[in-house]
Amino acid sequence: MKEFDYIIIGGGCAGLSLAYELEINEKLKDKTLAIIEPRDEYKRDKTWSFWKVANHNFDDCVKKNWENFTVNIKKNTNHLQCTSYPYQSVDSGLFYEKINNKLKGNKNISFFKNINEINSKNSFVFNSVPSIKKDHRNLWQYFCGVEIETQKNFFDDKIFNLMDFDCEQRESVHFFYTLPYSETSALIETTWLSRMNDGSKKDYDSQIKDYIETNLKLKNYKITYKEEGAIPLFYPTYEIEKNKINIGTAGGMTRLSTGYTFLNIQEHSKFICNNIENILNTKKFEISKKYQFLDDVFLRVLEKHPDKMPDIFFKMFKCSPKTVIKFLSNKSNFFEDLSIIFKMPKITFIKALFY
Repeated sequence: MKEFDYIIIGGGCAGLSLAYELEINEKLKDKTLAIIEPRDEYKRDKTWSFWKVANHNFDDCVKKNWENFTVNIKKNTNHLQCTSYPYQSVDSGLFYEKINNKLKGNKNISFFKNINEINSKNSFVFNSVPSIKKDHRNLWQYFCGVEIETQKNFFDDKIFNLMDFDCEQRESVHFFYTLPYSETSALIETTWLSRMNDGSKKDYDSQIKDYIETNLKLKNYKITYKEEGAIPLFYPTYEIEKNKINIGTAGGMTRLSTGYTFLNIQEHSKFICNNIENILNTKKFEISKKYQFLDDVFLRVLEKHPDKMPDIFFKMFKCSPKTVIKFLSNKSNFFEDLSIIFKMPKITFIKALFY
């Protein structure tokens, strides 16, 4: 069986981002790469959205930018601007097409459906497939979104709704998320921060239908696309292996309090690319311990007091939007962290330190 210098397990966002970074920086001119990906074809299956706090390679895959957004609880809405860090939505279909068109021009890159098809004994492995053990105590971010089209102009596509908590909570944390791509199309997503042990909150279709028709007061529309998934709000387990680095969610690139992963993947890919010649001795790239600690406390509060979370999120955005965005995107300084912390219910969060 053929041997390769590098192997990427998982040809999704993290795996392809790393392969693309290596390719455009000519790190694969004299090195071979195998990408292990079981899917038969690449097609749009996800929407990755984030505030652009750092440059990335995929501006041409961005479906829409916004510089205004809202966060709302029942009977109260906060209108905010994000001019310094516009919110972007990347179309996974365009992302896959761009990267695969680039990679297929390099004869040193090969795709396989199973790692058993190659000899991996002497390869350096980048693994993007998380090892997740079932545990009823673990919190997840479950989501289901539909893209809809209307016959007449309905949406204001200059502003998106980040969190709408004016919906049933069912003893969890639940909000809707609306990204208007044009005046006649939008992505509407229901999101749960929950253990979801019994699956009772997965009646997504009826949730979305009720929200569109009751909250948005929209009756005539058609669904053109649907996506569904779950993001672990905990770090997957892994064993340290000499010739292996975990990337993506498997490598701890998901910010646990938000689920944001895309930009962290891009920064990790650049880090690996810059250090590829000395990869065996390169230090581990990770989200700052500061954010890991703050997220841990935040999730303890969420777990114990889900009923308080809509108000907590709403109060967080009473800070300067720029400050909140930097905090949620791992770019805040100490003073910006303090301004966020001071908006939180102090006794609740202090008690969470001892749960």
